[in-house]
Amino acid sequence: MIAAVPSSPSVSARMSRQARRNTTPELAVRRLLHAAGLRYRLQVKVPGMPRRTIDIAFPGAKVAVFLDGCFWHGCPEHATQPKANAQWWREKLDKNMARDRETSELLAAAGWTVLRFWEHEAPESVAARVIDARRGAKTG
Repeated sequence: MIAAVPSSPSVSARMSRQARRNTTPELAVRRLLHAAGLRYRLQVKVPGMPRRTIDIAFPGAKVAVFLDGCFWHGCPEHATQPKANAQWWREKLDKNMARDRETSELLAAAGWTVLRFWEHEAPESVAARVIDARRGAKTG
């Protein structure tokens, strides 16, 4: 395993400032869901997986919504590969994608509908798909 060594203090500072929640795309989708009359919970812990959370959750209906950043989660259209510390970043980003798959599989096995979207997707399109899934799901 390669030690996590930042390529420079400025890169380290910039990465530490990246929003993890309440991002612009997430806020836009949440506003649309709320306007449609849907109520949800934020940052719900994934059952049986400490330190993992669902961005937007409808626990009664078991619908989990994730809004993934293109860089951090490996968007096939927009992901970039850093040149500095390239091997370390490749391993880090591959682990993120593997963790996403594992989380989705665990939730699906527990009966959840898992919806994953990229940050670049139009909030209106994302909200429409979430509303359809939420209305189609059984409430508990």
